[in-house]
Amino acid sequence: MADFYQTGTITTLHRLGKPSLERIEAELNEYSKTRPVALVLPALYSEFEGKAMPKIIEELAKVTYINKIILVLAKASEKEFVRVKELMSPIPYDVKVVHNDGKRIKEIYNTFSRNDLDPGADGKGRSAWLAYGYVIADGVCDVIALHDCDILTYSREMLARLCYPVVHPNLDYVFCKGFYSRVTDKMHGRVTRLLITPLVRCLRTLTENHPFLVFLDSFRYPLAGEFCMTTDMARVNRIPWDWGLEVGALAEVYRNYSPRRICQADIMDTYEHKHQILSAEDPAKGLMKMTVDICKSIFRTLASEGVVFSDGFFKTLQVAYLRMAEDTIMKFEADAAINGLTFDRHEEAKAVEAFTNGIGMAAQAFFENPMGSALIPNWNRVTSAIPGILDMLKKAVDEDNR
Repeated sequence: MADFYQTGTITTLHRLGKPSLERIEAELNEYSKTRPVALVLPALYSEFEGKAMPKIIEELAKVTYINKIILVLAKASEKEFVRVKELMSPIPYDVKVVHNDGKRIKEIYNTFSRNDLDPGADGKGRSAWLAYGYVIADGVCDVIALHDCDILTYSREMLARLCYPVVHPNLDYVFCKGFYSRVTDKMHGRVTRLLITPLVRCLRTLTENHPFLVFLDSFRYPLAGEFCMTTDMARVNRIPWDWGLEVGALAEVYRNYSPRRICQADIMDTYEHKHQILSAEDPAKGLMKMTVDICKSIFRTLASEGVVFSDGFFKTLQVAYLRMAEDTIMKFEADAAINGLTFDRHEEAKAVEAFTNGIGMAAQAFFENPMGSALIPNWNRVTSAIPGILDMLKKAVDEDNR
């Protein structure tokens, strides 16, 4: 039976029957005439040397409802920047490549610093935020979609299903989060399966079902990097620049909008991209860094909502999480068995042990500095502090793309 079950406080949009891509794209072509769409692509130059980006470019060249693409290119020389512009040239609509390491964009960052505004360290969060600024400065698009550039299983259907709920004039959604299966011959998505879900459910018990945790638990894949939102949301939402980006972005969505206007959509059958190492011994990289950053983001969001933490609370949380995560492993083992998937219980247990330690590290970091790394300021604050900054940003990007 097709899965049409609704859970949590947000709407879930499933893949039911045999949905027609041609129908969805035809409707998007009409809706985008009055609600133009910008696609934001945060990318490293190295991704253009891999297998994913050539397929993504090929698929995007077939899309007819996107008004423009803003690709923020990081870790690229001037020569590599020029090459990326050439590689993107088969796309028959407007493409702006933002040279994150170029002189003009560096001057923009220097302008922020001179005005005591911190856009954070180089990474996906800062790249996405800068692209939002360009979309706002351009003043053309009402909707912004974003997806990663390392998706090996990319198809344009993914983008269409992501955009449809927000672009459709009668559905009244301001934010759509993508979700998908992370399965090949085995289950992937360890941080979502073995950290986020059991951690959030333990926290729900310990905080008497705090509404933010109920909201977060409603998402099938809260760490998915694919979403679509209104441009107005990009003006008011702050985002983290570290690995807490996805959870922190959802916290801002929760803070600023009603859950009735939030949805998640099943955007593709399976999603495959590059995998991070666990790095259990080094919390400065891999899934351990991701774990610490994500947990700190959750703890700080809850603290801002009035939840009071103590040393005893976090000790109880670690014990409760470990027990629930171990029970979760048993569920996944059974799920893998009935589907004939490879399942390494020892590796799953090692991940849970590492995540348990990561929760403790995040708790310690929270106690030492409850405020933590500041979120990137929203664009309303930036334009208030530097009135001409949007014009400066647009001019810098346009001149780089001449």
